[in-house]
Amino acid sequence: MSRPPKTTYKTTNWHSYNQALKQRGSLTVWFDPSMQWEAVPSGRRGRQ
Repeated sequence: MSRPPKTTYKTTNWHSYNQALKQRGSLTVWFDPSMQWEAVPSGRRGRQ
């Protein structure tokens, strides 16, 4: 059996489409000042 053709969409409101893409890609990160930033050395080479 053949698959049905893929649905194509036509964007008419480019401004809101671009804004939605920007919103989707945004990421908010909260940092805790008391957090330890570097790992304790393990004595082994390479990434932990």
